Amino acid sequence: MASMPTSLTLPVLPLDGEVVLPGMVVPLDLSDSEVRAAVEAAQAAARSEPGKPRVLLVPRIDGTYATTGVLGTVEQVGRLADGDPGALIRGRSRVRIGAGTTGPGAALWVEGTRMDESVPDPVPGHVTELVKEYKALATSWLKKRGAWQVVDRVQAIDDVSALADNSGYSPFLTPEQKVELLETADPVARLRLATQQLRDHLAEQDVAESIAKDVQEGVDKQQREFLLRRQLEAVRKELRELNGDAKDGEESDDYRARVEAADLPEKVREAALKEVDKLERSSDQSPEGSWIRTWLDTVLELPWNERTEDAYDIRGAKAVLDAEHAGLEDVKERITEYLAVRKRRAERGLGVVGGRRGGAVLALVGPPGVGKTSLGESVAHAMGRKFVRVALGGVRDEAEIRGHRRTYVGALPGRIVRAVKEAGSMNPVVLLDEIDKVGSDFRGDPAAALLEVLDPAQNHTFRDHYLEVELDLSDVVFLATANVLEAIPEALADRMDIVRLDGYTEDEKVVIARDHLLPRQLERAGLAKDEITIDEGALRKLAGEYTREAGVRNLERSLARLLRKVAAQHELGERELPFAVRDEDLRGLIGRPHHVPESAQDPAERRTAVPGVATGLAVTGAGGDVLYVEASLADPETGAAGLTLTGQLGDVMKESAQIALSFLRSHGAELELPVGDLKDRGVHIHFPAGAVPKDGPSAGITMTTALASLLSGRLVRTDVAMTGEVSLTGRVLPIGGVKQKLLAAHRAGVTTVIIPKRNEADLDDVPAEVLDKLDVHAVTDVRQVLELALAPATSGATPEVPVAA
Repeated sequence: MASMPTSLTLPVLPLDGEVVLPGMVVPLDLSDSEVRAAVEAAQAAARSEPGKPRVLLVPRIDGTYATTGVLGTVEQVGRLADGDPGALIRGRSRVRIGAGTTGPGAALWVEGTRMDESVPDPVPGHVTELVKEYKALATSWLKKRGAWQVVDRVQAIDDVSALADNSGYSPFLTPEQKVELLETADPVARLRLATQQLRDHLAEQDVAESIAKDVQEGVDKQQREFLLRRQLEAVRKELRELNGDAKDGEESDDYRARVEAADLPEKVREAALKEVDKLERSSDQSPEGSWIRTWLDTVLELPWNERTEDAYDIRGAKAVLDAEHAGLEDVKERITEYLAVRKRRAERGLGVVGGRRGGAVLALVGPPGVGKTSLGESVAHAMGRKFVRVALGGVRDEAEIRGHRRTYVGALPGRIVRAVKEAGSMNPVVLLDEIDKVGSDFRGDPAAALLEVLDPAQNHTFRDHYLEVELDLSDVVFLATANVLEAIPEALADRMDIVRLDGYTEDEKVVIARDHLLPRQLERAGLAKDEITIDEGALRKLAGEYTREAGVRNLERSLARLLRKVAAQHELGERELPFAVRDEDLRGLIGRPHHVPESAQDPAERRTAVPGVATGLAVTGAGGDVLYVEASLADPETGAAGLTLTGQLGDVMKESAQIALSFLRSHGAELELPVGDLKDRGVHIHFPAGAVPKDGPSAGITMTTALASLLSGRLVRTDVAMTGEVSLTGRVLPIGGVKQKLLAAHRAGVTTVIIPKRNEADLDDVPAEVLDKLDVHAVTDVRQVLELALAPATSGATPEVPVAA
């Protein structure tokens, strides 16, 4: 090698997209004009020089020649395997290409310089380690390809440069990578580059093999699972046939047949068949398949065309309502009117007008225990419809009303759709219980979702988020119950027909206890009807003195306690049955009364026994109630002037107290009151039951009366209660809840009630038996209130004004 000249003149043999490294032997097709011209030029030059013809093998990538070529010798010229003329050329050494020159033949001649590829002797240790690593990697790759003979050849190569150039045979290297190997003159750097290329290829191969293995395992698992499922279905089918379980009407998994056989509305059928198409295209393992099957099951279970026939026996329906509920005339009349209109529409063929049927949306508003919830079942019984109850108390998620989207895990339709499904008909009576207790938070506002449900103009096309098909709710009778109307959003309340249940009179409570509560509690106590009887006097005392409420829930509890006491005494041998309970027996059985009327107490013990105390009327969430107002003046020596209010009062009630005080200050002389005390002494107004929040303007005349009583020293009549807003000029303005307040006055034993003149029309709603026992005065001015409420002044007596400590 050292004796060979370093400067060479050689014909160029271009290689398009191929790279030949030293030590490689490659066959070339002589049918290519450039290859043939180079070989012929080399043969012509070899005639005048000893040795084999020589050519310069130069890679040409995208028309660009490399800067380094390989000196190649033409070993043989003949025919290739396919019969075409060819030449066998062996790469000898690297040549750096210089300038072009002239030579024989049609080939391109260039001058070149042989590149030095020597390695220091002895070989450094790190180079030896690199040689071992390359041989190990090459051996691993060749074994994977099954090239065992080539493994021995690679292991036999000891020269660093030859070993690095041997990677030119690697089929995974790109032409660019081979050119990089060719142009790297340093053998050690070239071997390091070849080792890195081989290492990267083996890493890629490992990843590809791992992916292919995982894919194959997944495919094999799916195939096994599919095969086992088919076998399982075949076994189940054979078992059904063997046991005779296969029936003509058996529900099959063929959803298409089930949908086509079901009696569905046209649009619902189209939507269901579209989902069946998706199901048939999806695999058994697809999660979408389970969603679709659940959705189809829900749609097929809904009673799309099932309706119960209304009982158009109007008299019979009224009789059912009267038998099951005492009182509540407003609700009974509303249901009777609804049935009468439905009957007339059906007789005239007007059952469906504009796609809407004749449903109803009623809101039963009243205090607890008046029978709102139980009334729903009675309405359904009277109409001959199915009944279903939906509890809305504490519901905060909008999806509870409109349903969840199908893509959510555990998605369900809303409570309205579930109620229709549970009822089994499209026209049930749905009781929306405690609609005023619906809350709202970050999950949405369920009350807003109810707007479409309870709107008669929209609910014939109600869309549930889960179903996503139209559901006709226009034939459903919705009964909503609430304790406080103000707690219902205004837009929702506007869509409902409000029916107020203000409570029962004492006579109605006695009838309810006798006809409904007592038989039920006798059964629960294990007593027969002939073993214990309770006379009307005892029932009236239970309703009037042991319980004081708008409804009858506590009355029923008192009855249950009474019956349990008698049953326990009988089991202990202390009382014989049958036993008749009279009013004088109640104290010995269940203790003393809890609510003694003010008029029944000793005059000296009554709250109004001192000046400055007046009786007002109020409405709470539990119905009407009496409200006492106490006023006192501070000692002038304390210097604590101004107004003090206690009793957990709202802003409106505080303002009413300021108005009452301002009225008396400006009109005190006219009313012959010592108003000078109001300027120099502090005024304190207190509302007992200080832990109960109170608000509203209707205590205005009560506070004015209490202050007038305080200043004049005249007592407020014990039998008088009042309600009304007061203005700065002394006008008595109208208020709400007249019926509930008068019922509360009647329960408390009050005989005289003062109301605003403009509320006189509300007396039509008050039961006649209550009005007969009350002396109701409708007034327009606070002066009339003082004349009616204040007892005459004792002649010659000096008024005693209470002084605050």
